[in-house]
Amino acid sequence: MGLLRSVVLAGGGTGGHIYPLLAFADALRRHFPEVRITTLGSPKGMENELIPPAGYDLRVIPAFQLPRSINLNLLRTPDRMYKSAHAAGQILDEVQADVVVGFGGYVSVPAYLAAWRRELPIVIHEVNVPPGVANRMGMKFTKNIAVGFPTQPQQAESLKDARVVGVPLRTAIARMDRQALRPQALAHFGLRPDLPVLFVSGGSSGARTINLAVAGAAKKLAHAGIQVLHVQGGRNDPFEVPSDLPVPYVVVPYLSDMQLGYAAADLMLCRAGAITVAETTAIGMPAVYVPYPFSNQEQKRNALPVVEAGGGVLVDNAELTPEWIERTIIPLARDPQRLATMGAAAGSYGRRDGDEALLDFVCEAVAGR
Repeated sequence: MGLLRSVVLAGGGTGGHIYPLLAFADALRRHFPEVRITTLGSPKGMENELIPPAGYDLRVIPAFQLPRSINLNLLRTPDRMYKSAHAAGQILDEVQADVVVGFGGYVSVPAYLAAWRRELPIVIHEVNVPPGVANRMGMKFTKNIAVGFPTQPQQAESLKDARVVGVPLRTAIARMDRQALRPQALAHFGLRPDLPVLFVSGGSSGARTINLAVAGAAKKLAHAGIQVLHVQGGRNDPFEVPSDLPVPYVVVPYLSDMQLGYAAADLMLCRAGAITVAETTAIGMPAVYVPYPFSNQEQKRNALPVVEAGGGVLVDNAELTPEWIERTIIPLARDPQRLATMGAAAGSYGRRDGDEALLDFVCEAVAGR
Protein backbone atom coordinates (compact mmCIF):
# COMPACT_ATOMS: atom_id res chain seq x y z
CA MET A 1 0.00 0.00 0.00
CA GLY A 2 2.99 2.28 0.02
CA LEU A 3 5.19 3.92 2.56
CA LEU A 4 3.36 3.72 5.89
CA ARG A 5 2.06 0.43 7.22
CA SER A 6 2.02 0.96 10.99
CA VAL A 7 2.19 4.29 12.82
CA VAL A 8 2.25 4.79 16.58
CA LEU A 9 0.95 8.12 17.87
CA ALA A 10 1.82 9.24 21.40
CA GLY A 11 0.20 12.10 23.24
CA GLY A 12 -2.14 12.67 26.09
CA GLY A 13 -3.16 14.45 29.22
CA THR A 14 -4.78 17.54 27.67
CA GLY A 15 -6.77 18.47 24.59
CA GLY A 16 -3.80 20.48 23.33
CA HIS A 17 -1.99 17.18 22.75
CA ILE A 18 -4.94 14.98 21.84
CA TYR A 19 -6.85 17.05 19.29
CA PRO A 20 -3.87 17.47 16.92
CA LEU A 21 -3.14 13.75 17.33
CA LEU A 22 -6.69 12.87 16.26
CA ALA A 23 -6.63 15.29 13.32
CA PHE A 24 -3.34 13.79 12.16
CA ALA A 25 -4.74 10.26 12.57
CA ASP A 26 -7.63 11.25 10.29
CA ALA A 27 -5.18 12.52 7.66
CA LEU A 28 -3.19 9.29 7.90
CA ARG A 29 -6.32 7.26 7.30
CA ARG A 30 -7.38 9.41 4.35
CA HIS A 31 -4.08 8.91 2.53
CA PHE A 32 -3.24 5.39 3.73
CA PRO A 33 -6.58 3.62 4.24
CA GLU A 34 -4.92 0.33 5.25
CA VAL A 35 -2.42 1.82 7.71
CA ARG A 36 -2.43 0.44 11.24
CA ILE A 37 -2.80 3.35 13.68
CA THR A 38 -2.02 2.71 17.34
CA THR A 39 -2.21 5.44 19.97
CA LEU A 40 -0.45 5.41 23.33
CA GLY A 41 -2.10 7.00 26.34
CA SER A 42 -1.98 7.05 30.12
CA PRO A 43 -4.54 5.43 32.45
CA LYS A 44 -6.19 8.66 33.65
CA GLY A 45 -5.66 11.12 30.80
CA MET A 46 -8.32 12.85 28.72
CA GLU A 47 -7.31 10.55 25.84
CA ASN A 48 -9.49 7.82 27.35
CA GLU A 49 -12.56 9.99 26.75
CA LEU A 50 -11.60 11.21 23.27
CA ILE A 51 -9.60 8.62 21.34
CA PRO A 52 -11.68 5.39 21.48
CA PRO A 53 -14.92 7.19 20.43
CA ALA A 54 -13.00 8.57 17.43
CA GLY A 55 -12.41 4.98 16.32
CA TYR A 56 -8.70 4.58 17.07
CA ASP A 57 -6.90 1.86 19.01
CA LEU A 58 -5.76 3.27 22.37
CA ARG A 59 -3.15 1.32 24.32
CA VAL A 60 -2.65 2.43 27.91
CA ILE A 61 0.85 2.38 29.39
CA PRO A 62 2.15 3.68 32.71
CA ALA A 63 3.14 7.35 32.51
CA PHE A 64 4.72 9.41 35.25
CA GLN A 65 5.09 13.12 35.71
CA LEU A 66 8.69 14.10 35.06
CA PRO A 67 10.34 16.00 37.91
CA ARG A 68 11.54 19.48 37.05
CA SER A 69 14.19 19.55 39.78
CA ILE A 70 16.49 17.17 41.64
CA ASN A 71 14.49 15.43 44.36
CA LEU A 72 13.45 11.99 45.55
CA ASN A 73 11.18 11.55 42.53
CA LEU A 74 14.15 12.02 40.22
CA LEU A 75 15.90 9.09 41.93
CA ARG A 76 12.85 6.93 41.23
CA THR A 77 12.43 8.09 37.64
CA PRO A 78 14.85 5.65 35.94
CA ASP A 79 13.03 2.59 37.36
CA ARG A 80 9.62 4.03 36.53
CA MET A 81 10.72 5.09 33.06
CA TYR A 82 12.22 1.66 32.36
CA LYS A 83 8.84 0.06 33.09
CA SER A 84 7.00 2.59 30.92
CA ALA A 85 9.48 2.34 28.03
CA HIS A 86 9.37 -1.45 28.23
CA ALA A 87 5.57 -1.40 27.96
CA ALA A 88 5.75 1.01 25.02
CA GLY A 89 8.42 -1.13 23.35
CA GLN A 90 6.28 -4.25 23.57
CA ILE A 91 3.51 -2.41 21.71
CA LEU A 92 5.92 -1.07 19.06
CA ASP A 93 7.15 -4.62 18.46
CA GLU A 94 3.65 -6.09 18.38
CA VAL A 95 2.34 -3.61 15.78
CA GLN A 96 5.65 -3.56 13.85
CA ALA A 97 5.75 0.22 13.95
CA ASP A 98 7.38 2.17 11.12
CA VAL A 99 7.52 5.45 13.05
CA VAL A 100 6.52 7.11 16.32
CA VAL A 101 4.88 10.53 16.11
CA GLY A 102 4.67 12.33 19.45
CA PHE A 103 2.50 15.28 20.40
CA GLY A 104 3.61 15.78 24.00
CA GLY A 105 2.38 14.80 27.42
CA TYR A 106 4.21 12.48 29.78
CA VAL A 107 3.13 9.37 27.89
CA SER A 108 5.24 10.51 24.94
CA VAL A 109 8.56 10.01 26.77
CA PRO A 110 8.44 6.20 27.05
CA ALA A 111 7.38 6.07 23.39
CA TYR A 112 10.39 8.17 22.36
CA LEU A 113 12.73 6.02 24.46
CA ALA A 114 11.37 2.77 23.07
CA ALA A 115 11.58 4.01 19.47
CA TRP A 116 15.14 5.30 19.98
CA ARG A 117 16.27 1.91 21.32
CA ARG A 118 14.81 0.27 18.21
CA GLU A 119 16.29 2.89 15.87
CA LEU A 120 12.82 3.78 14.63
CA PRO A 121 12.17 7.26 13.18
CA ILE A 122 10.71 9.70 15.69
CA VAL A 123 8.79 12.85 14.71
CA ILE A 124 7.84 15.37 17.40
CA HIS A 125 5.10 17.97 16.98
CA GLU A 126 5.28 20.93 19.38
CA VAL A 127 2.90 23.88 19.65
CA ASN A 128 4.22 25.73 22.70
CA VAL A 129 7.14 27.97 23.64
CA PRO A 130 8.96 26.86 25.65
CA PRO A 131 8.43 23.26 24.52
CA GLY A 132 6.78 20.93 27.01
CA VAL A 133 9.09 18.92 29.26
CA ALA A 134 8.22 15.62 27.55
CA ASN A 135 9.00 16.92 24.07
CA ARG A 136 12.18 18.60 25.33
CA MET A 137 13.37 15.20 26.46
CA GLY A 138 12.30 13.63 23.17
CA MET A 139 14.36 16.17 21.24
CA LYS A 140 17.49 14.44 22.55
CA PHE A 141 16.59 11.45 20.37
CA THR A 142 15.57 13.02 17.05
CA LYS A 143 16.10 16.01 14.78
CA ASN A 144 12.64 15.59 13.21
CA ILE A 145 10.91 18.47 15.00
CA ALA A 146 7.73 20.06 13.63
CA VAL A 147 6.07 23.16 15.06
CA GLY A 148 2.66 24.71 14.74
CA PHE A 149 3.43 28.41 14.37
CA PRO A 150 5.90 30.42 12.27
CA THR A 151 7.15 32.39 15.29
CA GLN A 152 8.25 29.36 17.34
CA PRO A 153 11.69 28.86 15.74
CA GLN A 154 12.53 32.48 16.56
CA GLN A 155 11.17 32.26 20.10
CA ALA A 156 13.06 29.17 21.31
CA GLU A 157 16.64 28.08 20.60
CA SER A 158 15.66 24.40 20.82
CA LEU A 159 13.20 24.93 17.94
CA LYS A 160 15.44 26.98 15.63
CA ASP A 161 15.80 24.12 13.13
CA ALA A 162 12.20 22.91 13.39
CA ARG A 163 9.94 22.68 10.35
CA VAL A 164 6.83 24.87 10.49
CA VAL A 165 3.91 22.66 9.49
CA GLY A 166 0.98 24.28 11.26
CA VAL A 167 -1.35 22.58 13.71
CA PRO A 168 -3.40 19.58 12.56
CA LEU A 169 -7.04 20.65 12.90
CA ARG A 170 -10.30 18.73 12.81
CA THR A 171 -11.60 18.53 9.24
CA ALA A 172 -14.90 20.12 10.24
CA ILE A 173 -12.97 23.26 11.16
CA ALA A 174 -10.09 23.16 8.67
CA ARG A 175 -12.50 22.89 5.74
CA MET A 176 -15.36 24.99 7.02
CA ASP A 177 -16.93 27.85 5.10
CA ARG A 178 -18.12 30.19 7.85
CA GLN A 179 -20.48 32.17 5.67
CA ALA A 180 -22.10 29.11 4.12
CA LEU A 181 -22.59 27.45 7.52
CA ARG A 182 -23.79 30.61 9.28
CA PRO A 183 -27.57 30.33 8.65
CA GLN A 184 -27.62 26.75 9.95
CA ALA A 185 -25.50 27.69 12.98
CA LEU A 186 -27.68 30.67 13.92
CA ALA A 187 -30.83 28.54 13.65
CA HIS A 188 -29.21 25.77 15.73
CA PHE A 189 -28.63 28.14 18.66
CA GLY A 190 -31.78 30.22 18.21
CA LEU A 191 -29.85 33.38 17.34
CA ARG A 192 -31.07 36.24 15.14
CA PRO A 193 -29.42 36.82 11.74
CA ASP A 194 -29.73 40.61 11.93
CA LEU A 195 -27.57 41.23 15.04
CA PRO A 196 -23.89 40.55 15.80
CA VAL A 197 -22.90 37.52 17.87
CA LEU A 198 -20.18 37.40 20.52
CA PHE A 199 -18.95 33.82 20.95
CA VAL A 200 -17.48 33.17 24.41
CA SER A 201 -15.47 30.07 25.29
CA GLY A 202 -12.86 29.85 28.02
CA GLY A 203 -12.19 26.11 27.98
CA SER A 204 -13.35 23.14 30.01
CA SER A 205 -11.90 24.61 33.22
CA GLY A 206 -10.20 27.83 34.28
CA ALA A 207 -12.78 30.08 32.61
CA ARG A 208 -14.24 31.60 35.78
CA THR A 209 -12.95 35.13 35.12
CA ILE A 210 -14.28 35.13 31.56
CA ASN A 211 -17.64 33.65 32.53
CA LEU A 212 -18.29 36.12 35.33
CA ALA A 213 -17.12 39.17 33.37
CA VAL A 214 -19.36 38.44 30.37
CA ALA A 215 -22.35 37.49 32.50
CA GLY A 216 -21.81 40.72 34.44
CA ALA A 217 -21.93 42.67 31.18
CA ALA A 218 -24.98 40.81 29.86
CA LYS A 219 -27.40 43.74 30.16
CA LYS A 220 -25.03 46.23 28.54
CA LEU A 221 -24.30 43.80 25.68
CA ALA A 222 -27.98 43.06 25.13
CA HIS A 223 -29.05 46.70 25.13
CA ALA A 224 -26.28 47.41 22.61
CA GLY A 225 -27.90 44.80 20.34
CA ILE A 226 -25.16 42.17 20.78
CA GLN A 227 -26.18 38.54 21.08
CA VAL A 228 -24.03 36.15 23.12
CA LEU A 229 -23.30 32.47 22.58
CA HIS A 230 -21.57 31.41 25.80
CA VAL A 231 -19.90 28.04 26.34
CA GLN A 232 -19.72 27.60 30.11
CA GLY A 233 -17.12 24.78 30.07
CA GLY A 234 -17.97 21.40 31.56
CA ARG A 235 -15.84 21.81 34.69
CA ASN A 236 -16.73 25.43 35.48
CA ASP A 237 -19.25 26.62 38.03
CA PRO A 238 -22.63 27.77 36.66
CA PHE A 239 -23.28 31.52 36.49
CA GLU A 240 -26.45 33.59 36.35
CA VAL A 241 -27.59 35.63 33.37
CA PRO A 242 -30.57 38.03 33.58
CA SER A 243 -33.71 36.44 32.17
CA ASP A 244 -35.33 39.60 30.77
CA LEU A 245 -32.79 40.50 28.08
CA PRO A 246 -34.10 41.99 24.81
CA VAL A 247 -31.83 39.86 22.60
CA PRO A 248 -30.66 36.23 22.91
CA TYR A 249 -27.99 35.23 25.43
CA VAL A 250 -27.50 31.49 24.89
CA VAL A 251 -25.54 29.43 27.43
CA VAL A 252 -24.43 25.89 26.62
CA PRO A 253 -22.46 23.74 29.10
CA TYR A 254 -20.16 22.27 26.47
CA LEU A 255 -19.86 22.47 22.68
CA SER A 256 -18.41 19.53 20.79
CA ASP A 257 -19.31 20.99 17.37
CA MET A 258 -17.12 24.09 17.68
CA GLN A 259 -17.52 24.78 13.97
CA LEU A 260 -21.14 25.77 14.66
CA GLY A 261 -20.01 28.29 17.27
CA TYR A 262 -17.41 29.73 14.93
CA ALA A 263 -19.92 29.95 12.09
CA ALA A 264 -22.47 31.79 14.21
CA ALA A 265 -19.94 34.27 15.57
CA ASP A 266 -18.84 37.71 14.47
CA LEU A 267 -16.28 38.03 17.29
CA MET A 268 -14.82 35.58 19.80
CA LEU A 269 -13.72 36.04 23.41
CA CYS A 270 -11.46 33.17 24.44
CA ARG A 271 -8.30 31.90 26.11
CA ALA A 272 -5.16 31.66 23.97
CA GLY A 273 -4.25 27.98 24.05
CA ALA A 274 -2.37 26.79 20.99
CA ILE A 275 -5.33 24.89 19.54
CA THR A 276 -7.70 27.83 20.03
CA VAL A 277 -5.26 30.22 18.32
CA ALA A 278 -4.68 27.73 15.50
CA GLU A 279 -8.43 27.36 14.92
CA THR A 280 -9.35 31.04 15.11
CA THR A 281 -6.57 32.05 12.72
CA ALA A 282 -7.21 29.19 10.30
CA ILE A 283 -10.81 30.31 9.80
CA GLY A 284 -10.12 34.06 10.03
CA MET A 285 -12.03 34.67 13.26
CA PRO A 286 -11.39 38.05 14.93
CA ALA A 287 -10.81 37.34 18.61
CA VAL A 288 -10.22 38.92 21.98
CA TYR A 289 -7.63 36.72 23.69
CA VAL A 290 -7.43 36.41 27.48
CA PRO A 291 -4.30 34.35 28.20
CA TYR A 292 -4.59 31.91 31.09
CA PRO A 293 -2.64 33.58 33.92
CA PHE A 294 -1.46 30.51 35.87
CA SER A 295 1.21 29.25 33.49
CA ASN A 296 4.60 30.19 32.06
CA GLN A 297 2.95 32.76 29.76
CA GLU A 298 2.89 30.47 26.73
CA GLN A 299 -0.70 31.54 25.99
CA LYS A 300 0.37 35.17 25.78
CA ARG A 301 3.18 34.13 23.40
CA ASN A 302 0.61 32.21 21.32
CA ALA A 303 -1.66 35.23 20.86
CA LEU A 304 0.85 38.06 20.59
CA PRO A 305 1.88 37.47 16.93
CA VAL A 306 -1.80 37.36 15.90
CA VAL A 307 -2.49 40.61 17.74
CA GLU A 308 0.61 42.24 16.24
CA ALA A 309 -0.62 41.16 12.79
CA GLY A 310 -3.92 42.94 13.46
CA GLY A 311 -6.01 39.79 13.89
CA GLY A 312 -6.96 40.11 17.55
CA VAL A 313 -6.99 42.00 20.81
CA LEU A 314 -5.09 40.96 23.95
CA VAL A 315 -6.29 41.60 27.51
CA ASP A 316 -4.80 40.40 30.79
CA ASN A 317 -7.00 38.11 32.86
CA ALA A 318 -7.00 40.60 35.77
CA GLU A 319 -8.20 43.42 33.51
CA LEU A 320 -11.18 41.56 32.06
CA THR A 321 -14.17 43.09 33.84
CA PRO A 322 -17.75 43.91 32.82
CA GLU A 323 -16.61 47.54 32.47
CA TRP A 324 -13.75 46.56 30.12
CA ILE A 325 -16.20 44.57 28.01
CA GLU A 326 -18.51 47.58 27.83
CA ARG A 327 -15.65 49.90 26.81
CA THR A 328 -13.87 47.63 24.36
CA ILE A 329 -15.94 44.70 23.14
CA ILE A 330 -19.24 46.50 22.56
CA PRO A 331 -17.84 49.06 20.08
CA LEU A 332 -15.75 46.37 18.39
CA ALA A 333 -18.65 43.94 17.97
CA ARG A 334 -20.72 46.75 16.40
CA ASP A 335 -18.04 47.67 13.85
CA PRO A 336 -18.36 45.22 10.93
CA GLN A 337 -15.63 46.92 8.92
CA ARG A 338 -13.05 46.56 11.71
CA LEU A 339 -14.13 42.97 12.31
CA ALA A 340 -13.65 42.18 8.62
CA THR A 341 -10.16 43.72 8.66
CA MET A 342 -9.22 41.77 11.80
CA GLY A 343 -10.60 38.54 10.34
CA ALA A 344 -8.54 38.94 7.18
CA ALA A 345 -5.39 39.60 9.25
CA ALA A 346 -6.04 36.54 11.43
CA GLY A 347 -6.60 34.40 8.34
CA SER A 348 -3.33 35.53 6.78
CA TYR A 349 -1.47 34.33 9.90
CA GLY A 350 -3.25 30.98 10.24
CA ARG A 351 -3.16 27.88 8.07
CA ARG A 352 -5.54 25.01 7.44
CA ASP A 353 -3.17 22.32 6.14
CA GLY A 354 -1.30 21.34 9.32
CA ASP A 355 -2.41 17.71 9.07
CA GLU A 356 -1.24 17.35 5.47
CA ALA A 357 2.06 19.18 6.07
CA LEU A 358 2.86 17.04 9.12
CA LEU A 359 2.06 13.88 7.13
CA ASP A 360 4.52 14.95 4.41
CA PHE A 361 7.17 15.47 7.10
CA VAL A 362 6.52 12.04 8.64
CA CYS A 363 6.73 10.35 5.24
CA GLU A 364 10.09 12.07 4.62
CA ALA A 365 11.39 10.87 7.99
CA VAL A 366 10.39 7.27 7.25
CA ALA A 367 11.77 7.39 3.70
CA GLY A 368 15.07 8.76 5.01
CA ARG A 369 15.69 6.01 7.59
